[in-house]
Amino acid sequence: MSCRHLNDLTTETLISKANYPMFRCEECMRINSRWVHLRICQTCGKMLCCDSSEHQHARRHHEATGHSVVSSAELGEQWLWCFVHEQGKDY
Repeated sequence: MSCRHLNDLTTETLISKANYPMFRCEECMRINSRWVHLRICQTCGKMLCCDSSEHQHARRHHEATGHSVVSSAELGEQWLWCFVHEQGKDY
C-alpha cells in the first residue's frame, strides 16, 4: 500500500535538519528529561524524541495534532516515517 503522506513530500519541501542550530527534543528540554533519537515533524517543524525515548514526544505530537510524517534528525540518516500508515521511506 502506498502512503500518500510520504508520497506528497519531496526533497524540496522537506523541513531539513540543517535548519536547526541545536539538536534537542523541545518537550524533553521543557520537562528536564532525556531523549534517545530525534525526529522532525514535517508539518510544523518541531524537533521531538522518538518512540525509543521514555516520553515518545514525536508520537504524542502526532496523536495530539494529526501531523502524520516525521523525518529522522539524526546525522547520516535520511528517512521519513508516517504514523498514520506505519510506513517509512528513504529520501
